[in-house]
Amino acid sequence: MATRRLEPLAWLLFSAGGVLAALALPVLVFLFGIAYPLGWLQAPSYAHVLALVKKGFYNGLRFHRAVPNFVVQVGDPQSRNMTLQEWWGRSGSGKPIGVAEITKKRTHVRGAIGMGHSGSAKDADSQFYITLRNAPELNGKYTVFGQVIKGMEVAAKLQKADILKKASVKE
Repeated sequence: MATRRLEPLAWLLFSAGGVLAALALPVLVFLFGIAYPLGWLQAPSYAHVLALVKKGFYNGLRFHRAVPNFVVQVGDPQSRNMTLQEWWGRSGSGKPIGVAEITKKRTHVRGAIGMGHSGSAKDADSQFYITLRNAPELNGKYTVFGQVIKGMEVAAKLQKADILKKASVKE
């Protein structure tokens, strides 16, 4: 049976134009540490994103997708370069997770954090999104691996090209 870990928590500090620049508020997210019965290993998406956060991969990336009342998405390293904007959303860390971890137990409620992919969940890499509303149409298609527990009002105001200034882990 899968278990849920209480730590770590990840802080995502967004730096954005307009109102968010003045706020500079962090968004606190909980990443589900799913343990598998055989060997109690952490879920690959959880471990992968956590390792990228610890390496500073997400620091300075821009949100390449922002659909009001739906999702905001980040995780493409090309988004650091404004001249490549038409290519944003097509790249990742270069190390896909290689397994689909879709479960009916974790659904796309408001504030869910899921792994973005271009067609196959096993190809998910570094891109993740935050749902801005309940999005049941995404259930069964994408892996949910976390939940915003503080700062949803900040996430809801994010726009395309806003910057994820810093992502860090509180262990």
